[in-house]
Amino acid sequence: MPSIIQLYKKAYSGLARYNWYLSLVMLINRSGTMVVPFMTIYCINQLHFSVAQAGYIMALFGAGAIVGAYVGGWLSDRIGFYDMQAVTLLSGGVMFIVVGYQTTFLSLGIATFILSFCNEAFRPANSMAVAHFSAPKNKTRSYSLHRLATNLGWAVGAALGGLLASFNFNLLFWVDGCTNIFAALALMALIPRSSVAKPVKPHPDEVKPTSAYKDKVFLIFVVLITFFNLCFFQFFVMEPVFLKIQWHFNTRLIGLLLASNGIIIALVELVMINYLEGRRHMLQYIVYGILVTGGGFTLLNILPPHAASGALVVGIITFGEMVSMPFMNSFWISRSGERNRGQYAALYTMSWSAAQVLAPILGGQIILWGSFTLLWYALGGICLVVACFLWLLYRIAYHKPNDRQPNMSI
Repeated sequence: MPSIIQLYKKAYSGLARYNWYLSLVMLINRSGTMVVPFMTIYCINQLHFSVAQAGYIMALFGAGAIVGAYVGGWLSDRIGFYDMQAVTLLSGGVMFIVVGYQTTFLSLGIATFILSFCNEAFRPANSMAVAHFSAPKNKTRSYSLHRLATNLGWAVGAALGGLLASFNFNLLFWVDGCTNIFAALALMALIPRSSVAKPVKPHPDEVKPTSAYKDKVFLIFVVLITFFNLCFFQFFVMEPVFLKIQWHFNTRLIGLLLASNGIIIALVELVMINYLEGRRHMLQYIVYGILVTGGGFTLLNILPPHAASGALVVGIITFGEMVSMPFMNSFWISRSGERNRGQYAALYTMSWSAAQVLAPILGGQIILWGSFTLLWYALGGICLVVACFLWLLYRIAYHKPNDRQPNMSI
C-alpha cells in the first residue's frame, strides 16, 4: 500500500498551482456535461426526430465547433487566452439554457450551432492556458491532470445526466448551463487576470515563428487524427443509441457506462502517463492507443448484449484513449511556440470539431444503409488504417526512435 501511495504522490507532484486551478475550473464545467452524450437520444425520443435528423443536429454542433475553434485560436493569439475562456464559458452557459427550449428542427439546429461555437472557442484558449502554466518537463502530465478533471467531471455529469434524463430531459440543459457559468466565475476568482501577461507583439527584426499552416508534419498528423476522431466520437454519438436500441439498455445504465470512462481515466491515466512519458516517442503511443480503440469498437459485433459486455467495451476504448490522447496534446505543443500556439491549438481543436460534423452523419448513414454491425467493423478498419499511416509518418519524419527533431523534407 505505501508503494501505491508513493506512485500516486510522484505522479501528482511538481505541477503548477494555476494548472490545478484550471483543472478545478474544468471539473466544475464538466460536472454539468449532460447534454451532448444524450443529445441524440433526446432528439429521437423526446422531439421525435428521425435518426438521420438527429445526426444532422449533431453535425450542426460540429459545424459550429469548427468555426468556434478557428476563431477562438485566432483571437487567443491576439487578445490572450484568459479573456477568451471567461467570455466563452459565460456565453456557452446561457446558450445551453436557450437550446433546451427549442423544439423544432430549424430552431434547434441554429441554437445548437451557436452553442457549439461558444463551447469550442473556449478550447484553444484553455489548451494555451495549460501550456502557459506548465514546465517543459511536465507538459504531458499537466494535460493528463486536465484530462483527469475533464473526465472526472464527465463521469459525474454522465451518471447524473442519465438519472435526470429518466425524469425530465430539460433539467440537463439547465444544469449544463449553470455549471458553465459557475466555472467562469471560479476562473475569475482563482486566477487573477493580472497574473497573465498580455500577448507581446514581435519586434520587426525578430524572426517570425513557423506558421502551423506550413508545418507539414503537423498538418499530416491533424488529418490522420481527424479520421481517428471520426471513429472515437461514435463512442458518444452512436454507441449510446446502439446500447438503447439494439441491446435495450435503460438510460441509467447507459449513463453509468459512460461515467465509468471518466472514472477509469481519473484513477489510472496520470499514474500511467508518469510511467510512460519519455520511454517511447509520442507518435508510438498514439499508434498503440488507436489500435486498441479500434479493437474495442469491433467487439460490439462479437460480444453478447449484456451489461458486462458494455463495461468491457467501455474499458478497452478508455484504455486506448488514455494511451493515445495525452500524447496527442504533447505532440502539438512540442511543435508550437508562444506566439503561434493559438494556431496549433485551433487546428488541433478543429480536428475534433470536424469529427463532430462528420461522425454523426457518417454513423447515421452507415446505420441506415447497412447496420450497426457494419458501423463497428468500419470503425475498426479506419482505426487500423490511421494507425498504419501514423506509424509511417513516425518512421519518415523522425530519424531515430528517440529523436524529437523531425525531418521537414516530407
